[in-house]
Amino acid sequence: MVHRIEHVAVIGSGTMGGAIAAHFANAGLPVVLLDIVPNKLTAEEEKKKLTLSHPAVRNRIVNAGLEAVKKAKPAALFTPQTVDRITVGNLEDNFDRLREADLILEAIVENLGIKRQLMERIDAVRQSDCIVTTNTSGIPIGAIAEGRSESFQAHFLGTHFFNPPRYLKLLEVIPSVQTSPEVVAEVKGFGERVLGKGVVICKDRPNFVANRIGTFGGLLTMHYAIENGFAVNEVDDITGPVIGHPKTATFRLMDLVGNDIFLHVSDNLYEAVPEDEARAELRAPDALREMVKNGWLGNKSKQGFYKQTRTASGREYQVLDLNTLEYKPQEKKAYDSVTNAEMLESLPERLRYLMTQNDRGAQFIWYTTARLLSYSSHRVPEIADDIVSVDNAMKWGFANELGPFESWDVLGVAETVARMEKDGISVAPWVKEMLATGHPTFYKDGFYYDLTAKDYRRIPRDQNIIVLRDQKVIKSNDNASLLDLGDGVACLEFHTKMNSLDEGIIEIAATALEEVNKNYVGLVVGNQGEHFSAGANVMTVGLAAENKEWDKIDQASKALQDFNMAMRYSPKPVVAAPFGYTLGGGCEVAMSAAHVVAHAESYVGLVEVGMGLIPAGGGCKELLRRVGSPAMQTPNVDPLPFLQRVFETIGMAKVATSAEEAKQMGFFSANDRVVMNRDYMLAGAKQAVLEMVAEGYSAPARGKLIYVMGERGLAALRIAIYSMVQAGYISEYDAKVGDRLARVLCGGDLTAPTWVDEQYVLDLEREAFVALCGEDKTRERIWHFLSTGKPLRN
Repeated sequence: MVHRIEHVAVIGSGTMGGAIAAHFANAGLPVVLLDIVPNKLTAEEEKKKLTLSHPAVRNRIVNAGLEAVKKAKPAALFTPQTVDRITVGNLEDNFDRLREADLILEAIVENLGIKRQLMERIDAVRQSDCIVTTNTSGIPIGAIAEGRSESFQAHFLGTHFFNPPRYLKLLEVIPSVQTSPEVVAEVKGFGERVLGKGVVICKDRPNFVANRIGTFGGLLTMHYAIENGFAVNEVDDITGPVIGHPKTATFRLMDLVGNDIFLHVSDNLYEAVPEDEARAELRAPDALREMVKNGWLGNKSKQGFYKQTRTASGREYQVLDLNTLEYKPQEKKAYDSVTNAEMLESLPERLRYLMTQNDRGAQFIWYTTARLLSYSSHRVPEIADDIVSVDNAMKWGFANELGPFESWDVLGVAETVARMEKDGISVAPWVKEMLATGHPTFYKDGFYYDLTAKDYRRIPRDQNIIVLRDQKVIKSNDNASLLDLGDGVACLEFHTKMNSLDEGIIEIAATALEEVNKNYVGLVVGNQGEHFSAGANVMTVGLAAENKEWDKIDQASKALQDFNMAMRYSPKPVVAAPFGYTLGGGCEVAMSAAHVVAHAESYVGLVEVGMGLIPAGGGCKELLRRVGSPAMQTPNVDPLPFLQRVFETIGMAKVATSAEEAKQMGFFSANDRVVMNRDYMLAGAKQAVLEMVAEGYSAPARGKLIYVMGERGLAALRIAIYSMVQAGYISEYDAKVGDRLARVLCGGDLTAPTWVDEQYVLDLEREAFVALCGEDKTRERIWHFLSTGKPLRN
């Protein structure tokens, strides 16, 4: 299609409308956000003697929605400045602004009549090719567009975002019978490329895909817990990470979503699907109704299934007794099956093990898992045409590691079906037909079982997605690999736990650049783990410090510095592809590349001070080079504010909470690229390498590139450190670490400001790092972090 979506309008500034508008703005789009005009003054407005015609009153609702967006936790916006892309207005004074929109999204009250009235008004002003969507979660898409023009209906469909839209990957796209296939394709592509979503095409059926199965699963779990006397925290302990679900598990998730919302969705579904074979499970328990009646809505009312209370020993979270509806302290209940499963590293191993056990915890997991698999099988093709869509919806919408059909494969389809039927659990006929015709699994070597073809079909794959496990291995060890991405581009992949940097990674990294310089045009540094890199292997540092192996610590730091410098001055372009945690040494690796193609959700920072250390892989040097030194090219500029900024960024372990914020903080450069969809990162990084080669890339020139202030800067920072100790903001040992950091940033023993080369600062970094490793309190912090995952203030 020629049509391009460049201007967006969102109608409705409530929780979802405001958050969706924020995410459009995150994607770089100008957004018009409209809401209704109030029909009554507030007490504050009356006190100010305002009238209903005053602009502040007429935009009160939309302004309140925008303020909620600004204050949202977790943040809805990539940076505070992102909100400047959003223009607010109301549906009476500013309705004509919709004429300029390429896409109009409706997120108003779930009332069919009100939605139809709004669509009639939109139909009268929209451009002929403007796409109109609804974020409804329960009203049939076709019913909302009923009576509208032919052009409107061809350009109308559902776009169901999951909350919070910035963080959850799923976007369900629901066409009606009248929706043009070209419009569906356009919205799908827009969702994937521009918004970074995983798009699932759904049937226009109640609750679509993810919420249809997710609602059933939540209600099933609640019913079983009530009937069998399981405590709220007990259920969450066995329905979380051990079975591949997030830590929010079941009841924490309901508290997060809002118990009133969950009840509303459940009631709507129950009424809408009288033919559902499992409809009895879709009736919400009386306990949930009573909770909503009492205002126990979850996080937003500060009590739901959990309630924070104060006790003599501090704060604690009490849990609701699902039978008495009284709050009581949590009692930890452990089951051997769950405890043993948690010791197994891979999810398939855990699931298979749990299904062989028979204690109370394992019985709970089997009961709920078997019925969820059964329900999922009966919903295809009702809610989606294929099992891939169902699995993706559950993974992207609920952050589950596996979808239901993927889980079923892990457990063994034939064995599980036999056990289910023995327990009286029905399985969809197509599953039994699949098994009977010699198709033992739902998935097989990149293919999935297609109900229509009654055979395996290749899973569709976007040509812009590179899968590293499919690439040719050049060289590899247990911790890292050098891969061939094709077209003369290689990829350095980390694959340790949390991709923490260790000797194995440095070993491959050291030879990677030699190989690339000989046989390739450039290098991508990236992986497809959970995070880019959480930094150096802290355990290795802690053990070396405990054993007083100072030379070993110095050599390890020098090896990381040398690799980063080799990347920086490589004659072939090196592009880093960071995402997720890009911390400590991981941040230093990314900063050393010639260019960065980062996922929007990158959390970037130099956090070593939390363990009583400072960055020693080039982080101090790089922030000085990026933040302070460019400004000093201008005569008569005071360097102190730039030095203070670098000192605070490192000394306070500040972490950018988005790639855009990482640019503002100096971790990434202004011309580095941000990709909304992580699936496209490696292809984007590879393309960046090829573009740099085509443009005649050459390595930067070496020289004295770092401006340091010497003793004047050191004195200023020491005064700041002293003041923070006196005010109680930092401990005496924090001050000692801060003094070491200040000395590095100011150039060591230099008395006057001067320009120094990079190696000068790198040597100071290592010297300070090794010295701090020799401190008892640093080692105490390291072991505390390793045992608790939290920093220690000592």
